[in-house]
Amino acid sequence: MITTLPGLYLVSVGIVKPAAWLFGWSGSIVCSTGMLRFINLLFSIGNFYLLYLLFCRMHHKKAASGFQRILSTLTLAVFPTLHFFTFLYYTDTGSVFFTLFAYLMCLYGNHKTSALLGFCGFMFRQTNIVWTVFCGGSVVAQKLNEAWKAELLKNKDQKSSPAKGSFSELIRIFRFFLEYLMSLKNLATLFLLIWSYISMVMVFFIFVVLNGGIVVGDRSSHEACLHFPQLFYFFSFTLFFSFPHLVTPSKIISFLHSVRKHLLQYSILTIISLFLVWKFTFAHKYLLADNRHYTFYVWRKIFQRHELVKYILVPVYIFAGWSFTDALKSKSLFWNLVYFLCLFTVTVSQKLLEFRYFILPYIIYRLNIPMPSLLKLFLELTFYILVNAVTFHLFLNKPFQWENSEEIQRFMW
Repeated sequence: MITTLPGLYLVSVGIVKPAAWLFGWSGSIVCSTGMLRFINLLFSIGNFYLLYLLFCRMHHKKAASGFQRILSTLTLAVFPTLHFFTFLYYTDTGSVFFTLFAYLMCLYGNHKTSALLGFCGFMFRQTNIVWTVFCGGSVVAQKLNEAWKAELLKNKDQKSSPAKGSFSELIRIFRFFLEYLMSLKNLATLFLLIWSYISMVMVFFIFVVLNGGIVVGDRSSHEACLHFPQLFYFFSFTLFFSFPHLVTPSKIISFLHSVRKHLLQYSILTIISLFLVWKFTFAHKYLLADNRHYTFYVWRKIFQRHELVKYILVPVYIFAGWSFTDALKSKSLFWNLVYFLCLFTVTVSQKLLEFRYFILPYIIYRLNIPMPSLLKLFLELTFYILVNAVTFHLFLNKPFQWENSEEIQRFMW
């Protein structure tokens, strides 16, 4: 029934075995629940430090004060969906640790180390290969962006330059992209930069072929599919946890202006979204049966209230998606293309609605948006602390039993 590779268990052995030898502890101590959960506590401390280093790397002194970076680090470190699993023996904390470490090494240009750390993340959760691709893709995006800026400078004297965001500009960028990749010199340069990431992807495909699929165990319950509304759920999830940044009066006004200006495009987008919700909404058997998880209640209290609810929520999805995209507009077009391709791959392929699948794409999004004001950061941190307090209260103080089982069940993410 275990679906992931044994990364967490290998790390646990690597820590508890030396501890047992060093302190003379017995097997019952080193393999106790408390000791195994302590492994994730170590990963959590590592995540705090990695988040701080990432904020320092990505938001230099001119863009953010030291206090803003520390407050942002503390906020993401207590991000509710991740923080809850710090105290249980789950793969999430270690998965985030190795992925963030890989991303940090990528930003510093240590690509071989980044790819190796990406492999460690893959050993915790197979879908983390997507974030190894993201690291390699971000390197390619940086090179493309540099070449595109040089192209713009070369052609800046042209009087008939297409308007920013216009269809003509998109065609021009697409032509530039094709011309860039048609150059053997450019391809050789990119290959020398990202060969380590390509190697990890090849290892992944060899694993898939030998294993006969991505999942290790319980395959019948974890089949890949095209579950397009998962992307809508992720946007809504982000809107909920990032509301101090995404749900502001200025954002709402900007969105309404955008709708009025591009009414035809939004109408087409709405029709497509309604179709995707109609044809590709799936309710996994775990989602419908396991009343320990919050997603069970979200589905029952909202989506199962009436057949039309899932269609009524489409405008909310569109606003959430627009806000999410708008928050990342400071990043280059090529970076956004890589990130959204990875986001699409890691969410849409999952049949089960599970908030834990959203942790890594959310953290990477949160790291890359412009540094918020201190007021918004305090509001975000306070909100996270309140959500954590409610979550831990329900888990610790509101246990319940299933009719056909004597085991104690608890509410959790």
